[in-house]
Amino acid sequence: MTDAIQFTSNVTDHCTNTGFQFEFHCDRCHSGYKTRFSTFVAGAAASVLGAASDLFGGIFGKARQVSEHARSATWHQARDKAFAQAVEEVKPSFIQCPRCNAWVCRERCWSQKKGLCKTCAPDLGVEMAAAQASKSVEEVWAHAAMAEEDKKLHREAWREGIVASCPKCEKPLASNAKFCPECGFALKKKDECPGCGAKLSPGAKFCPECGHKLV
Repeated sequence: MTDAIQFTSNVTDHCTNTGFQFEFHCDRCHSGYKTRFSTFVAGAAASVLGAASDLFGGIFGKARQVSEHARSATWHQARDKAFAQAVEEVKPSFIQCPRCNAWVCRERCWSQKKGLCKTCAPDLGVEMAAAQASKSVEEVWAHAAMAEEDKKLHREAWREGIVASCPKCEKPLASNAKFCPECGFALKKKDECPGCGAKLSPGAKFCPECGHKLV
């Protein structure tokens, strides 16, 4: 029984009919290594015979068929051999984390001190720098000067019942306006009569005290 080929979860197969090439990547940073292209002799011969058969046919066409049969019988064996060699070539550059089982590169993503990948055991200095930068950004946003329009949003303004779109034409409102810029609809309903100052009931069209027309 032949040995199983290990270390295969993070590989991309770039093999073709004429040769073999594999790309191994780190599951964390996604950088990695690509093996050099290894020519498959039988595949290259079939390609040459294929070009000849297209031009001359006959004996070249039969030779191409024989070559393709030979290639199909040996290609998978050659591919497995090339893959095993590629694994041995790049395996020292990667290691599998015992906690998350990810294959990571030793150069950037492995913590030798902790025996874990840097996703499971991050570098504290890096995390501290990132936390400080994040906190600085939060402080910038917190202390940023408000636009003049935003300064109008005081407590009394929030109590007014601000609407996002005009109840009449349904156009969106960009600001806390008193009238709709599209149709002129009054967005702020008056609760006092402009004529006598009497308290108005919701939906009133005339003042109950002085008869002033409201709409």
